[in-house]
This record gives sequence, C-alpha cells and structure tokens, in this order.
Amino acid sequence: MPKTALTMDELLAANDVSALKAGDVIEGTVNSIKKHEVWIDLGAKGVGVVMRREIGHGQQLEEGQTVTVSIIDPELDEGHALLSMRRAVKDRGWEELERIFAEQEIVEVMPYDANRGGLLVELEGIRGFLPVSQLAAGHYPRVNGADKDEILQKLNALTTVALRVRILDVSRKENKLIFSEKEAIKDDMAARLAGLKVDDVVDGVVTGVIDFGAFVNVDGIEGLIHISEISWERVDNPRNYVKVGDKIKAKIISVDKDRLSLSLKQMSEDPWLSEVKQIKKGDVVEGKITRITPFGAFVQLSPSVEALVHVSEMSNDDSVDPEKLFVLNEKKQFKVLDVDTENRKIALSLKQTVAKKSKATK
Repeated sequence: MPKTALTMDELLAANDVSALKAGDVIEGTVNSIKKHEVWIDLGAKGVGVVMRREIGHGQQLEEGQTVTVSIIDPELDEGHALLSMRRAVKDRGWEELERIFAEQEIVEVMPYDANRGGLLVELEGIRGFLPVSQLAAGHYPRVNGADKDEILQKLNALTTVALRVRILDVSRKENKLIFSEKEAIKDDMAARLAGLKVDDVVDGVVTGVIDFGAFVNVDGIEGLIHISEISWERVDNPRNYVKVGDKIKAKIISVDKDRLSLSLKQMSEDPWLSEVKQIKKGDVVEGKITRITPFGAFVQLSPSVEALVHVSEMSNDDSVDPEKLFVLNEKKQFKVLDVDTENRKIALSLKQTVAKKSKATK
C-alpha cells in the first residue's frame, strides 16, 4: 500500500520544538562542548542545551557522541530546549541500583566529595553517601581526640581513591542511597579471620594512636593494641611508643567478630619475671611513688616492677590520708609483705619499716 504524503501541518509539527514535551527522554548528538554548557543536536526536533550541573559526575563527552537526554523545558525564550542528562539516566539508574542491591553486587566507585560524616558518591547518575562508620579499617580516619577538621582532611584524601563497595540501602521513594565498604570486604575478611588464631604473630601498620591504645591494619583487618599490651613497663601515653605509619609485628591475643586484639609487649620476654627474683618477702626495699589513690599508693621498685602499699599498711593511724603522706616521685623505704608471682602482685608496708626504724633508734 503506497505511503500517504504528509500534510504541510504534519511536516511543520515534525520540525517544531513545540512537539517536545517536558519529561520526554530522547536521544541526541553532542554538537559542541563549552565550559558551562553542552549543545545537543536533536535532529528534526531542533537543538537543546545541557548545563554542566545537569551532566552526570565523571561523565566524559566528546563531539559526535550519541547521548540520552530528558526534556526539562521544550522551548526557552531563545528558541532552544533545556535538557538534562542527569535526569535522563535517573529513572534507569534507580532500576539498576535496585538490581545491584538485590544481587549484593560489589561495585567500584570514586567519591566526588566529603564531609565530616563520610563520603559523597555517585553511581548510575544517583548521588549517595558512604558513612565513615562503613569504611574499611584501612580507610577509617583514626585521629587524636576525634578532631573533626583532621577527620575531614583524611576523608578528602579518599576522593581520589577507587573504593569497592556494596549498596547498604536504596530507596527511590526516599531518594536514599547508602554504600558500605565494610560490607564489600566482609566475605574476604571472614576468610582471612578464619585463617588467624591466638598466638599467631602478624605484620601490621599503625593507623591511629589514641589515649587507650593503637589501631593496626593487619592485611585489611582492624586490630587494637590496648595500652596495657603496648609495653611491659607502665605506659602513660601510647604516642611515646608507636606512631601512625609504623610497621610492626604483634601477637594475636584474641580474635573477635571482625577485629583482632593484639599485643606488642608479648613479642619480648617479660622483664618483670627476672627483676622480681631480686625481691624477697621480708626485704626492706626502696621505691618511688608513682600513683596515689584513696586505697593506697603504687611504688616502682625497678623499671618493670610495681608494688602496692595498702592504706592499712601506711600508718597505725586508721584515718591516714595517702595524699598527705606521700608525694609523687618521692622515694621511700618499704618492707616486702608478700610476693605473688602468679598474679604479679607485691604487697608493701610503710608502717612496719617505720616501726623497725623506731626500735633501732631506741
């Protein structure tokens, strides 16, 4: 059957941009690329412009390229259409994101910005968020005193890093898209953790030093060296022993769900055991006051050996105040009441030493 010739009105309509409707999604060809805009040839439907903000983050364009656009305004005062590439891919993007989430697929993303709460990420034309709490151990910003500016600085450094993530939550209705790096490495981490056991010696890199210890990255697994496991000697400030970036060897002392508890001090022999051999029950020893508490005072007898003089062994006066009797770092003589090597405890007496001296002077 022969084709019917188009009427003049139909020909005009076919070439009239008014035939475009807001919300239409059509294909066009990149005509020219300028600093703040990209011009698109829509063929018989005329031309349109895409402002830079309406181009998907990281999308590379070149002249002659076929692109999909959405009509925002079919005809501006200047006679061309206002277009959006971002909006065109949004509907299709949500469908793809829902598929990725349903299949728990691991994808690679490059954050485009950061704030103090985490990283801003765009995938399939949809902007999402990767919270700090969902970063893997190697990327978690461990900083002193939770300094917000320092946290932001470390997060900004990740905007040039490709991250493997899983979608943690996606909701088109709520315009919500949350990513997790921890979830992406969960299976791999579980396999690595299964291969580790207590007393294993592992290599790690210190990623953060805080008041109560140091965090260590052990091949992507987070480890913690508590302040009590840094050195055999008394540690007041972990920063005097380790710093961020240090490569260390440590012993595993426990394996938790997704974290290792490590010991640095157990990599060397306990000097307490050798030094305590010089101390016997009944000896009178000299020691330096290191801590004063309501129940007693701690006394350093050697570099690694600390003992306790209980408040009941300070004076025959039951109302004695340890803070009035002792001064930090002063040295005094004490009598050794007991040496408990199994529990690493040494009990001292000040009043028995004083009594002994009193008798000697009579």
